Amino acid sequence: MKTNITLKVDTALLREAKILAVEQGTSLSAMVTAKLEQAVREKKGYEEAKRRAIARMRNARNLGFTPAKSRDELYER
Repeated sequence: MKTNITLKVDTALLREAKILAVEQGTSLSAMVTAKLEQAVREKKGYEEAKRRAIARMRNARNLGFTPAKSRDELYER
């Protein structure tokens, strides 16, 4: 389902956007729709990657690292 929206845009910007749409062989509506879809896709992609990274960190195995107890122990050769 598609819904119409109303936007307030500066006249000069609207003129340039219309020219850009014609140069790209598309409509202004299609251009705006494509940009909105791209923004939503990028946001969803970021959120999904973040969710996966957090899940991996929670499920990470203990690597057995223990910090040195003293400075001398740390620099022991």
